[in-house]
Amino acid sequence: MSRLISAMVAFALLVSVGISIGPVRPIQVSHNDFVAQNTFMNRIAVIGDSYTTGGDLGGLGANGWTARAWHELSEYRIPVSADVGAEGGAGYGTRGNRGSIFEDLTARTVKPDDKLVVFFGSRNDQGVDPAQLSILAFGTFQLARRIAPSATFLVIGPPWPTADPPAAVVRIRDALQYQAGVAGATFVDPIAEGWFVGRPELIGADGVHPTDAGHAYMADKIAPLIAAELPASV
Repeated sequence: MSRLISAMVAFALLVSVGISIGPVRPIQVSHNDFVAQNTFMNRIAVIGDSYTTGGDLGGLGANGWTARAWHELSEYRIPVSADVGAEGGAGYGTRGNRGSIFEDLTARTVKPDDKLVVFFGSRNDQGVDPAQLSILAFGTFQLARRIAPSATFLVIGPPWPTADPPAAVVRIRDALQYQAGVAGATFVDPIAEGWFVGRPELIGADGVHPTDAGHAYMADKIAPLIAAELPASV
């Protein structure tokens, strides 16, 4: 009995000073686990056209700029959970190959808890009256604000692969820049920044759509813009 009592006392002393009995395995959290546990922190929505969907000339699946951008952000411990609503041929006032304009895509894609909404494009609006385009952009941004009242907005204008974009594309840029200001959004101007200019390998044989290399280029451009609008994880 005395041996049993002595053993119990010894055990109690070990516990009281915090010494564990038996092997203890450290808890390991991989980077993927970190992202999975924290994606709720950075929900974003992306609205775009064929520059976002990708196509036969490049940017499909993991080669698309969105997939590449999420990977880049995760490497900097900025996890995102993204919904992408994009349609080839679509714009703020031009219906895409499935009948949607950006307002339709916004209604289907943006969520109330989004932290950021990204609008990218669209050169497809060249045939839209500038005043009408401005009204439609205003309505699209207002819809996104009603759905996600706490979100910040990043509006990226239409890129053009040469240094001399058509006047209609410049007017699209100007209308979007103005409405982005009204909406309190950050506006990025690929025309002024010369995206794709002098880089023919980034654009496909049709002279319009980016190649896989072009999508990698866009990811390198856009990921830092998104990161600047999101809180970094610690």
